Amino acid sequence: MSTLSEKTIASLTDALKAILAKFGQLPAPVGDVVRKLTPRTRVLLTGAAIAILLKLYLAKPGKKTKYVKDLGDVGKLVEGGQPLTVAGQGLGLPEYDVIIVGGGTSGCVLAARLTENPNIRVLLLEAGGSGRAIPESRTPAAYSQLFFVKKHVHAFWTELQASANGAKKFWPRAKMLGGCSSINAQMAQYGAPGDFDEWATIIKDDSFAWRNFSYFFRKFESYQPHRDFPNVDLSARGRTGPVQVGFNNSVSIWCNKFIKACLNAGIPPTNDFNGPTGTLGAARHLPVTYVDKNRERSSSEGAYLTADVLARPNLVVAINATVTRILFKRDVESTVATGVEFSNSEDGPRFQASAKKEVIISAGAVQSPHILLLSGIGPAEHLLEHSIPVIHTLPGVGKNLVDHPIVDMNFLQKGYVQSFRYLKPKNLVETFWALSAVARYKIGAGGPLAMNYGEAAAFVRTDDPSLFPASEYPEKLVDSTSAKDSPDLEYFSTPSAYKEHTAFIFEGHTYAIHVYLVRPTSHGTIRLHSTNPFAHPKVDPNYLGTREDLVKLVRGIRLGLKIAHQEPLNSILDHSSSDAQFDHQLHLKTDAELEDVVRERVETVYHPTSTCRMAPLEEGGVVDAKLNVYGIKGLKVCDASVFPSTVSGHTAGACFAIAEKLADQIKAEF
Repeated sequence: MSTLSEKTIASLTDALKAILAKFGQLPAPVGDVVRKLTPRTRVLLTGAAIAILLKLYLAKPGKKTKYVKDLGDVGKLVEGGQPLTVAGQGLGLPEYDVIIVGGGTSGCVLAARLTENPNIRVLLLEAGGSGRAIPESRTPAAYSQLFFVKKHVHAFWTELQASANGAKKFWPRAKMLGGCSSINAQMAQYGAPGDFDEWATIIKDDSFAWRNFSYFFRKFESYQPHRDFPNVDLSARGRTGPVQVGFNNSVSIWCNKFIKACLNAGIPPTNDFNGPTGTLGAARHLPVTYVDKNRERSSSEGAYLTADVLARPNLVVAINATVTRILFKRDVESTVATGVEFSNSEDGPRFQASAKKEVIISAGAVQSPHILLLSGIGPAEHLLEHSIPVIHTLPGVGKNLVDHPIVDMNFLQKGYVQSFRYLKPKNLVETFWALSAVARYKIGAGGPLAMNYGEAAAFVRTDDPSLFPASEYPEKLVDSTSAKDSPDLEYFSTPSAYKEHTAFIFEGHTYAIHVYLVRPTSHGTIRLHSTNPFAHPKVDPNYLGTREDLVKLVRGIRLGLKIAHQEPLNSILDHSSSDAQFDHQLHLKTDAELEDVVRERVETVYHPTSTCRMAPLEEGGVVDAKLNVYGIKGLKVCDASVFPSTVSGHTAGACFAIAEKLADQIKAEF
C-alpha cells in the first residue's frame, strides 16, 4: 500500500471527520484510521460508494407534500382497460377547470399562477416525480449526474444525423417536476431583445415585442444584487418574483481569466446580458444564475410549487402520471378538448379526467408534439401511417424543430492551476477531497458544489468585422440573427474538460471552452415511432443541415482557439502539448479539417424549441397568439415548443415568461 504524507493524512482526516460527524460515529484517532485503510477500503470509498455517500449527505429530511401518487384519486379508471369512446362531464369523470399536461418549466408556473384565483380548479399531471427531492438536482454542480438516470430523465437518442457523420446523438430531457429547469446549467440569460421583437412580427401581435413582453421576465424574477457587481441596471430587473437569480453560485479562478482573454481577443465587455444594452459582449455568470440565496437551484418547482401554493384546495398535483392522449368531443361544427387519459406505466391501468375550460399541454419541445400526434392532431399522412384516426389535420405539429448545436474545445492546464476532477473521484485522495467539498457545501460555505460550471460567457456575431475580418473570412453567410445587435454565437467556459455530456472526464487537470450556434438555420422534426405513448418518438434535429451552420461553427472554433491563446489563458494552458485528445494544435488545421471536427463533435446544448410553433396557420403555425391550438377549442400549448423562433441564448427564461403571460390571460378571462 502506498504511503500518504502527514499533510495529506491531515487533510483527509479533516474531511473524514466532517463526514463521519454527520452520521454520529467518529472513530478515534481518525488519523490512524486513514493510515490503516486497506486497498479494498480505498476502492470501496471511490466510484459508486462516493455517489451513495454524497446522496446520503446532501439529502434533506423527508417532507410530506401534496403530490398525489394514486392516480385513482385524480381520475376515473377506464372500465375493462378499454378507452371510452366519448369523454365529457356526463360520464362522471373527476372535473377540473384546467388540466395542465406536464409539470415542467412552464407547467409549474401555470399551476401556481392560475390557482391564485380560488375559483379556478387545476389538475397538474407530471410524468416523473419531484425534482426538489433529488439532491443532484438541488445541488448546482451535480445536475449532469442525472442525465443518465432513466427514472428522472427521458434518455432520447436522435435519428442518424446525415450531416454529422451519420451518428446518433444523446438527447436527455427532464422527467420530473420543474422539467429542464431542474437539470439545466442554471444560466439565467434570456435571449436578445430582438428575438422577441421578431416573435411579435411573426405572430403579428405586439404584446410579444420586447418593450411589452419584458414585463413578464421581470414578473418571474427576484434579482439578488451583489456588491461586487454594482453596474447591473436594477431598473431592468424584477425584484419581487418567485425565481431567485443573482450571483449566489461559486466560481473558479478560471472565470475572470476567460473574460480577460475574451477582451484581449477583441470581444467587448458587458455588465448584463439581460440589460437594456443588449446581449453582445463578455461577462461573468451570463451574468447571473438560477441559484438562490441558500446556494441551491432555483427551479420552477422550487420557486412556484411552494408549501403555501400546494396547500391551496383548488390545486392538485399528480406525479408519475404520463398523459397517453387528449380526449375530445366532436360535432359537425367543432372539436373540443374535454379532458385527458393518463397512466403510470405502459401496462398499468388508464385513468381519465375532465377539463371544463382548458387542457394546456406543457410537456416540452419533444413531448408536446408527441402528445398531439398520439391524439390525432398533426399531419394527416403521418397519422394515417400509424393508423391513428385524424381528429384535426395540422401540418405544423412536430415540424420546425430547432436546437442549439455545440462544439467543445478541450485543453490541458500547464501544471496545476485549479481543477475539480475530484468531484468524480477515481482514487482515495480524490474521494476525500470530494467529501470535503460536500461538507463545505452542507454548512453553507459554497465551494465547488455551488458552481454551475458554465460560469462565464461571451456572445458575438459571425459577421463582426473586428472579430472575423473579410480578409480572413471572405465567405458571405446568411444573417440568421433576429436583429443587428443580436448574436449568433455563444461561448462559455468550464473549469474541467469532458465529453459525452460529462460521462467521460479527461485524465489530468483540464479546461474547456465551448461554442454554440444560437441561431441555426437547420430545422428538424419530431415524429411518431409507434402508437405506444411510452415509446420514445423519433427526434431529428437535422444538425448541420445547412452550410451556414457548419461554416459559422468553424468560425466559432477559430475565435475560441484565439481566446485560448490570449493572456491570461495563454500562459496557463499547455499549448506545447501534442496530445491528440486535446486541442492545443487545432488552430493549425485547415477550414476543411475543422469542418470535419464540427461534424464529429456536434452535440445538443439542451435547447430544443418551436415544434408547436406560434405562427400564422398558413406559415405552418400550430398555435395562435393566445396559444390556442388551431382548429380545436379548449386546447392550448405553453412551453418552448411554441417559440416562433429560437432565442439567442438560453430558453428557460422565455418558458417562465410565456407561462406568466398565459396565466394572466386565462385569469382575465375568468
